[in-house]
Amino acid sequence: MFRRLRWLVGLNQTNWSTKRLLNVEQSGLARTNQLPLMMDAVHEVAIYIHRFHNLDLFEQGWYKIKVTMRWEDGEDSYPGIPARVVQYEAPEVGSDNLSRIWRIDDADNSFSTPPFRIKYARQDVFLSIMISFYLSLGGYEGKSSAVILKFELLQAPMSDIGAEIEASMDTYPAAVHEYRIPPKALLGLHSYCPVYFDALHAVLLDTSVHVSLLKAGYRTSRLKVPSDSWSSEGTHDEDSIKSNKVMLIKALMAAHDIMLEELRRISKGINQSIDVAGMTSKPDHTELFNSASPIHLDSTNGGVSPQLCASPQGSAVKASGYIDMLIDGLFQLLSWDDLLNCYQSLGNQLLNLWNTFLKFHRENKTKILEFLRNSWAIDRRAEWSIWMVYSKAMMPHQNMSDGVEGTSMHWGKPGRYLNSRKLTDDPALTATTRAELHRRGIAQMRINNRSLQDMYIFGEPLRLPIIIVEHMANMFRFANVNPHFNLLEAKANHILENGSRITNKSGSSPQQSGHVLRVAVFVHGFQGHHSDLRLVRNQWLLIDPKIQFLMSEANEDRTSGDFREMGLRLAEEVISFVKRKMDKASRSGSLKDIKLSFVGHSIGNLIIRTALAESIMEPYLRYLHTYVSISGPHLGYLYSSNSVFNSGLWFLKKLKDIQCIHQLTFTDDPDLENTFIYNLSKKKTLANFRNLILISSPQDGYVPYHSARIEHCPSASLDYSRKGKLFHEMLSNCLDQIQAIANRGAVMRCDVNFDTSSYGKNLNTLIGRAAHIEFLESDIFAKFIMWSFPELFT
Repeated sequence: MFRRLRWLVGLNQTNWSTKRLLNVEQSGLARTNQLPLMMDAVHEVAIYIHRFHNLDLFEQGWYKIKVTMRWEDGEDSYPGIPARVVQYEAPEVGSDNLSRIWRIDDADNSFSTPPFRIKYARQDVFLSIMISFYLSLGGYEGKSSAVILKFELLQAPMSDIGAEIEASMDTYPAAVHEYRIPPKALLGLHSYCPVYFDALHAVLLDTSVHVSLLKAGYRTSRLKVPSDSWSSEGTHDEDSIKSNKVMLIKALMAAHDIMLEELRRISKGINQSIDVAGMTSKPDHTELFNSASPIHLDSTNGGVSPQLCASPQGSAVKASGYIDMLIDGLFQLLSWDDLLNCYQSLGNQLLNLWNTFLKFHRENKTKILEFLRNSWAIDRRAEWSIWMVYSKAMMPHQNMSDGVEGTSMHWGKPGRYLNSRKLTDDPALTATTRAELHRRGIAQMRINNRSLQDMYIFGEPLRLPIIIVEHMANMFRFANVNPHFNLLEAKANHILENGSRITNKSGSSPQQSGHVLRVAVFVHGFQGHHSDLRLVRNQWLLIDPKIQFLMSEANEDRTSGDFREMGLRLAEEVISFVKRKMDKASRSGSLKDIKLSFVGHSIGNLIIRTALAESIMEPYLRYLHTYVSISGPHLGYLYSSNSVFNSGLWFLKKLKDIQCIHQLTFTDDPDLENTFIYNLSKKKTLANFRNLILISSPQDGYVPYHSARIEHCPSASLDYSRKGKLFHEMLSNCLDQIQAIANRGAVMRCDVNFDTSSYGKNLNTLIGRAAHIEFLESDIFAKFIMWSFPELFT
């Protein structure tokens, strides 16, 4: 007999879909005019937009965020559909929001936030909006496709008013950032999603993404079979359709497990309980299996009879894989009624879990975002290790002038220490070769995981720089080096300039209360600008939003003179800045400690070291924390193999008479022992830092490779003249200071190998300027290094 059923069709929990009733005739599938019941599912992707943080926008104006979603390899007929919007908190009264109205555009299925006005740097705009998109499986059954989540930054000039703002914004986006949601993540995902548009639009959009597979309703589809009989082809179509429905039920089971696990993880992470009573287990399908098959499922061995856990040949197989095969077979034996019951029961429980999470998220939105952000930050090192090669090397234990070979080591397995590189090897060529071999390995790699993928990184993985990280350690510490290079906090109490201990107003111990004043000073290079290192600064701000930064302007337009004069100007600028911040911190509360860090590019590194050698800086040396040297000529140009660049230096010395160039090339005094850089090496300009990162590039022709890395030079190793002896003395002086850092902190050499395929053949590439400037125009190398070792920057 036929049974007439009435099903309510429509997406669950939507506020826009039209609901309707359909009559579906259902019986056995042995008749040709049957309309088999089709069970649908939908991916709900909820995006919580928490905060718009202006790091470094160049223009004031009106801004808003536009969000769209699409299948990666699909057609435009299956986009993500905005389903519901929840405004968690209304904008503050008197805020710079043009209106409180968000917009959904049916033309391109997009969602746009209300416009807001940006007037100054480091400005926060709290949006607190949850937007959900539905992605139907219709047209994609049986396929595995990723989803592209697209964020657009829309801008209008400050002078626009009213309707002009919306019209101006809708013309074209100022910047775009895309994320990829892999197929595995579409079953369930809860992840932090930082949107950082580009170098010209340095904005952090604090968002999180939450994904689940949900049941969507029911539809019918007529079988494509002859009208006179049920053919074998029709039977095959029936089996295929039923197999798809079995796959759908299994996907719902997996989504249920993921959702339950994620709820527990988040609840524990934020220390807030969540009520999932009655939703902690999937429906019991054992009775359905027993009714459909004589195979017995007992409670032992994972629910499978022990006799079934071996292959016909008698060899052992993995129980989990065999259970999956068994479940597939059992599902195929179920009737459509039984499949429908499974579908309904699973779908209802999963929907209840999802709605429970949405309610829980609204009540704990900030804590959940912070927890997901911390989890995301922890995972960065593992994810970005695709482009990073890690190695270890021992610091030299004898004086370099005694003929000890260089300290750089060949790459080996963790824990193994290989023989040092031959002195006749070309270190730059060796580093380039290693990077290219690693890049070829990436080309053959299949990146398949459940994490959100930033398309700036994963869009063109072969175009990203390869970074070779060499961690230096003393021999007696080497075996105990933590692979993540975690640092021990200093136990000594620091002393302020006046000699008094830093204490709080209540008189308690400085180690028990008070805050730490963290200051980072950024110093540009030759003929540079104070904002040259803004991309590195922005990455540091993302890691530590409370950092106080100084973009040095003391030597802007004055980098052609004597390094001593430039160093004194920088020292005075730094002292003035730190004193202001200390006074402000003292007024607002107790001050426990000070951490003073420096970042230099090119000759800015020599200016930093010269400033640290000034007597007025001596009271502040105890606060030195991390020093990041980006392509710094620490050993000068005594041995430089770039003939084209050397000709340029000769021109500057002869025709321009630039004093700092004379000092860089050791022609500032007839006696090499009286030259500036040689004497600078004798001063303790590095030893007081807790961490040292030497960033170099073998493609940088502006700075000798060995000079940026502070290591031996093949040409100097073969030079037995007084010049070679003086170079080794200078190198030994620097390495002695680096060894002092390695005793208590971290010392790393980081080789950055840029993708040069886009440079083309021009003068900049010929003389090596392209890579030297790439450090200022790209932040991807800084992102990889800083997020892989965040403890060095906080």
